[in-house]
Amino acid sequence: MGGQAKGKKKNKPKRKENRPNRDAGIVGLTPQERMKVRMHEKAKKKSAEKYSVQQLLEKTEEYMDTFDFEMAGLFCQRALDVESDNLQALDMLGHICSELGDIQKAKGISFTQLIFSCFVHVIFLRAVELSPDIGHSKYMYLGQIHTGQEAVDYYTRGIQVLLSALEKQAQTTQAQAGAAAPLDEDPQLPTAKDVCAAYCSIAEIYLSDLCMEEGAADKCREFIERALQYHSDNPEALQLMASYLFSTERNQEGREYLLKSVGLWLPAHKQSAASSSTGEDMQNEIPPYESRITTAKLLIEAEEYEMAVDVLEGLLEEDDEVVQVWYLSGWVCYLQLEKAKEQQEREGREVTEEDKEERKALKEAARSYLTNAKKLYCKLRCDDQPMLEHVEQLLGELGGEMEAEEGDPVLDDDYEPCSDEEEEGDDNEAEAPMEH
Repeated sequence: MGGQAKGKKKNKPKRKENRPNRDAGIVGLTPQERMKVRMHEKAKKKSAEKYSVQQLLEKTEEYMDTFDFEMAGLFCQRALDVESDNLQALDMLGHICSELGDIQKAKGISFTQLIFSCFVHVIFLRAVELSPDIGHSKYMYLGQIHTGQEAVDYYTRGIQVLLSALEKQAQTTQAQAGAAAPLDEDPQLPTAKDVCAAYCSIAEIYLSDLCMEEGAADKCREFIERALQYHSDNPEALQLMASYLFSTERNQEGREYLLKSVGLWLPAHKQSAASSSTGEDMQNEIPPYESRITTAKLLIEAEEYEMAVDVLEGLLEEDDEVVQVWYLSGWVCYLQLEKAKEQQEREGREVTEEDKEERKALKEAARSYLTNAKKLYCKLRCDDQPMLEHVEQLLGELGGEMEAEEGDPVLDDDYEPCSDEEEEGDDNEAEAPMEH
């Protein structure tokens, strides 16, 4: 009896051999890494049971709308865990990673920025593979990541998709023209403004990366003109035309385009800032931060110093952690000071008390801005040696760095850039931009 039982047990297949090996994919990992993998799998299963992909993407969009890209990334990744080839999720994750990469770049973390760029590249190439003819934004992002002719090719493909989508929209609109109640306009649909922005992106490449190519100047102008055909009052397209004209030494014509561009948004922006209320429509008309830095540079080049000051003050109020804006603010004050001296000498008149007060105010403002630029440059460990050398040269001419007790407060040695939330939490630590 005992022998038969023993033999039966021996011939019985082991249940363990029929089960899939849960640890097959984590052999060689540390216990902590294994735990992370298992927790991720558990969370993935829980997400699939609790939320649909659409619900996860709706949460993603909510966090993106509030600029919380880290939380948006978590929800978007959960959606991709459930459905790995979801085109909308891939598109959104690429956008999120691009935004997070820009944040890291602004902080000067180049290696992290490289990782983000590689990740974004893979995501959008996958989106192109899944749906090459629908959705232009992936081509726009790929154009941003690449340089030179590769970037031009991606933008060109994106424009083709855009124009095709616009043509279909026009046909749909025409078909619905006889409907009793027209449908509300979908803000997600492409617009002529998107085509304008895409052509501007190509023109910028011929103004920078491909500027030495044969016929680059003609191609640059051609693409700017195409951009303006789709959106004639686009501030960025008009500003780009101004840049092109300045680069070809047609300064007067360039100045006209520049002033037209700035006139489309700066007066309303100043008015809304004064009333502490910026409507969504107004916000959409204001060019991006980086574009407004270029605006300030061009205004300085055109010797429109007062207007440049208005632009730079708005930038500082929006974000006082950008070294270049502090530097340009100091530079424009210095130029205003030199201009005042030249005007007085040209007119051959005596220096009045009013002149002395104006010069003193400009000098102190320039020193203050440039001192802040240098301190922030060191704190953020920036890598723009020519700018630092120019800051030091200007400070040398103006009498050196400004000490806090000499006038308006400057960034102290312990200054650490802080977020808007931290500023609201402790008003005593907030640094207000200096006025002059």
